[in-house]
Amino acid sequence: MSLKDTITADMKTALKAGDSQKLGTIRMLLAAVKQREVDERIVLTDGDVVALVEKAIKQRKEAITQFTAGNRPDLVAKEEAEAVVLAVYLPEQMNDADVDAVIKAAVEEVAATGVAGNAAIGKIMAIVKPKLAGKADMGAVSGKVKAALA
Repeated sequence: MSLKDTITADMKTALKAGDSQKLGTIRMLLAAVKQREVDERIVLTDGDVVALVEKAIKQRKEAITQFTAGNRPDLVAKEEAEAVVLAVYLPEQMNDADVDAVIKAAVEEVAATGVAGNAAIGKIMAIVKPKLAGKADMGAVSGKVKAALA
């Protein structure tokens, strides 16, 4: 069963259960999936759907930051609840030791080619992104890469 099918099944379950919060969040996600499929005239793979889920979670985190600054706890709670619903569709997250091992291997690989400085960051990120996408927070990974090169 594809991830899109799983999300659709969860939508039906939420509809039957009368869980309007979860239903609204899942419908929003499915609308984003459908919009991208129509715009690009493709059928999204599970990896593409995971990327959309990551984007939606990132948007929720940014909104939480803004609502917290604006002293809107009601909207913070709504966004946090949506992020929890969306996080279910992400693959299992890697622990820090595994992420560090992937970064270390990539740093060594790039260092062997003689690339240094800001160009090395781009090369390392190009190596680690396919391995860590959806399994780790890429913002944190970027920070770890910069720290490893410093």
